Amino acid sequence: MGDAPVAFMDPESLAGTDFPNAIEAEDLQVYLEPEIISEHRFEDIIGKSRALQKVLQQLTIVAPTDSTVLLHGETGTGKELIARAIHNLSSRRERAFVRMNCAAIPSGLLESELFGHEKGAFTGALMQRKGRFELADGGTLFLDEIGDISLELQPKLLRAVQEQEFERLGSARTIQVNVRMIAATHRDLGAMIEEQKFREDLFYRFNVFPIEIPPLRERREDIPLLVNYFVTKLSRRMGKKIESIPKEKMEILTNWPWPGNVRELANLIERAVILSQDATLNVPLGEFRCRSMAPVFHKAVQPLAASEREIILRAVREANGGIAAAARKLGVKRTTLNSKMRKLQISRSDLFSN
Repeated sequence: MGDAPVAFMDPESLAGTDFPNAIEAEDLQVYLEPEIISEHRFEDIIGKSRALQKVLQQLTIVAPTDSTVLLHGETGTGKELIARAIHNLSSRRERAFVRMNCAAIPSGLLESELFGHEKGAFTGALMQRKGRFELADGGTLFLDEIGDISLELQPKLLRAVQEQEFERLGSARTIQVNVRMIAATHRDLGAMIEEQKFREDLFYRFNVFPIEIPPLRERREDIPLLVNYFVTKLSRRMGKKIESIPKEKMEILTNWPWPGNVRELANLIERAVILSQDATLNVPLGEFRCRSMAPVFHKAVQPLAASEREIILRAVREANGGIAAAARKLGVKRTTLNSKMRKLQISRSDLFSN
């Protein structure tokens, strides 16, 4: 027989409920945590890990100010949720929260999206249009993936962020705004500055209050909470009643490295809810077995001292000795990887020895 299933708790029905003996008081507090967080306008930010709590503390400190915030974290870690929480805790909460993903807009249209344009400013400009800066006047403008903004546009963006003024395309009239800036990226902007792909002065203008958002693999204790949250939310939407998950499957979910972070977990749980035909969550574990990440994962769950050196060596070799590229592959900062290599006494001769 397999391990006993783990019961799901409905966050809205926890108070006053009698729990099985297997669920200790500490577990009760874990399940209540998402509701406590949401009461503080942290929206769908779920977790109790120390890494996440540090982010929420920083968020709470900076939100009441008008200071610019730079969020750094891997894709899928919830940077937009953090940005919205900062807005909701600020004095601008009643005004607009305007979001723009700089990576999703062709570079030729990005200037118009940011600053707007006049009728006839370019082919296809059939009417006047306000840009995101104008739409966010009095509120918050969240620029996601700022590392994808072209060098040609960066000086104009710097002026708009610094001086809070700009001109629409096709107009000489200067428009002044009052916008709180939040930017986000998964890129190593320091490396981009060295490669002359990102302006140093623009980086310092955004980097007033940096917040590092941890990847899901660094907050594994939050995974059962997130699974519970997504199952409860999606079950209601699909009209299902899913009450438990086999313990061994929860352990697999908790130990998986999640390269796509919370977004990947949410998508997997949605598929699992769709596949579930009874009260037990049907997790499609076959996906894990056929994923290219699986060999790395099996090594990663070994004792860290026995596998860390091998994983780093492989990553740097596959990147042809490029530390920045290897760091991106491993999902860490370049400075963190350099520190790890020094600690493990990895030299250049180790990297390319047979």
